[in-house]
Amino acid sequence: MMEVQGYNMPEDLYYHAENSWAKVESDGTVRVGMDDFYQKQAGDTTYVDLPFEGDTVSQGETCGKIQSSKWVGKLVSPISGEIVEVNSELENDCRLINKDPYDSGWIMRIKPNNMEAELKNLAHGPDAITKFIENHVAKAKGGG
Repeated sequence: MMEVQGYNMPEDLYYHAENSWAKVESDGTVRVGMDDFYQKQAGDTTYVDLPFEGDTVSQGETCGKIQSSKWVGKLVSPISGEIVEVNSELENDCRLINKDPYDSGWIMRIKPNNMEAELKNLAHGPDAITKFIENHVAKAKGGG
C-alpha cells in the first residue's frame, strides 16, 4: 500500500480517471470499487445504486450512482464485461465504501471481455498512481 498526499492507494490495483479501481482476481474476474480519494472527497456514503448481475458494462460507462453526504456521484466501470456479482453487503451498510474501500467495500465483479487492452488505459504502478493522485488533488483545489 502506498500513500500519496494522504490517500491510500494499493500499488497492485488499476485506477480509472473517475476514481474506480480494478483488481484482477486469480479466477480471471475483475473486482471493482471506489478509491480512497473518492471516498475521502465524497464524505460518508449514504446510498448506493448498484448495477445488476448479468448487466454488460463498457470501460468508462456510468453503471450506478453513489450518494454521499456531499453529492451524488457516478459509478464508472474501469473495465468492459459482464457483471457476475455485486456486493450485497453494501445494501446493509453502504459505508463500507468509506470504512474499507479496497476490501469489504468493493462494489462489483466483472468477467472482462477485453481486459489486456483496457488495463493499459488505467493508472498502474507507483509512478502512474502518484501522478494520478497529484492530478486529482490539483483539480480538487481548482488548479487543473
